[in-house]
Amino acid sequence: MATQKPAPKNWAEYYDQENILEETLEDAVNFSLNEDLLQAIVAGKRKRKLKNISINIDPLHVSAIKKLATMKAIPYQTLVRQWLAEDIRKELDAVTK
Repeated sequence: MATQKPAPKNWAEYYDQENILEETLEDAVNFSLNEDLLQAIVAGKRKRKLKNISINIDPLHVSAIKKLATMKAIPYQTLVRQWLAEDIRKELDAVTK
């Protein structure tokens, strides 16, 4: 039988156990935006109005989503919206083919 690692007491210990910090790079990262997109953001034209909805989700799924979001360092609602957007695009691509 495989031996399980003891549960980490905090996120720093988790990252240390999983050697996640060793995977990080210290190189500078350059981000650039299309000039039109940059101007739209600066002018405040990119504001999206989000609509609140209510759905029932298994509490274990919610916990798993929150853990995954924490590991990705993004809010869990953002992660769910990303997943929905990706699947919507896939479905639309499948329908249009």
